[in-house]
Amino acid sequence: MEKLQTLIQNEADLDRLVQQARNTDAVALDTEFVWERTYYPQLGLIQIALSDEDCYLVDPIAIKNLQSLGKLLSDRGVIKILHDAPQDLAILQRATGATPQNIFDTRLAAGFSNLPYTLSLGNLVKELLDIHLSKEETRTDWLQRPLSDKQTEYAQNDVRYLRAVRVVLLTRIIGPKIKSWLQEELNLLNNPACYSGPPDNERFLKIRGNSHLDRQGLALLRNLTTWREGVARKIDRPRGHVIKDTLLLEIARQKPVSAIDLKTAGLSERAAAKYGENIVAITQTTLAQKQSTYPEPSCSIRLGSKEKAGLEKLHKLIALKCELLGIAPGLLGNSSELKLLVKTLNTTKTDDLKQLRQTDGWRKLFLEDFFRQNREW
Repeated sequence: MEKLQTLIQNEADLDRLVQQARNTDAVALDTEFVWERTYYPQLGLIQIALSDEDCYLVDPIAIKNLQSLGKLLSDRGVIKILHDAPQDLAILQRATGATPQNIFDTRLAAGFSNLPYTLSLGNLVKELLDIHLSKEETRTDWLQRPLSDKQTEYAQNDVRYLRAVRVVLLTRIIGPKIKSWLQEELNLLNNPACYSGPPDNERFLKIRGNSHLDRQGLALLRNLTTWREGVARKIDRPRGHVIKDTLLLEIARQKPVSAIDLKTAGLSERAAAKYGENIVAITQTTLAQKQSTYPEPSCSIRLGSKEKAGLEKLHKLIALKCELLGIAPGLLGNSSELKLLVKTLNTTKTDDLKQLRQTDGWRKLFLEDFFRQNREW
């Protein structure tokens, strides 16, 4: 059979590549994209490595139908190896219409193999294989054609070593228990909810400064953010190209109910002409809603002296056990999560505990001594 060209630019060759890939135990995957002027990332390239020598570049600009690639992504019998997988998975799912399954994320796995779980691919390859990856094409335009030799080499190298990295990482993990914990985390990547981002009506929580608003202002920010999401998606432009976060916050604070109020809030004449009526209508509707429908403001977590002592004890336990087991401490949770855990353990709100990821799965097992000392679980 004739060997495939490195750059795959038609459906027939893509079908052949996918067939070969589905006959292997594991394939390495990556994407290159441009995300500056659109709501969704513009996919410029998909890299697939069957081995360190067989590295292919799928051209999504030339191939409009990527359903064949979707068959590989959803094939549970083939491990798909990616580094820092969530964003790539979201892009690939949208491009192919398929839900990726059986994912191995080398960035995540590093955290279970006595390495920081925040390592870049370049640093991880250097650490494990002593190979230096060039960063020269990091900011390149992946939508341009033809691809330069440097672009091609850079893109291939992003997947060339992932199979070897996976093998080395697995050999570094201490025992079957830790491997089962890693697999538990990897299994979450089979669910698109883990990487598709928050629902439109919860995206307001991501806007920095929302904690300074009252409940009515939060409700307005939520409704405005939900509306903006729909507009940005419809016109395929970044959210900030519709209205910037800082302006949304100011509108939510001032609650304008007229065109004059909008000007006071800082909305430009151009934006007011396009969106003014919508914003005023959303504001008026929000102000007319019952207070019971308004979201609760997020409060900073304040700990008493007893709770601070408990948090210090928790950090020491995590540090000690992580050093013994070869796990990155950050995998157990960030600072806010651990504060909330300690705070909630000292209340009677057991339902709140059930919503914390530290009280389920492998994290619960890891922290069982801490829970035993604080309350029965």
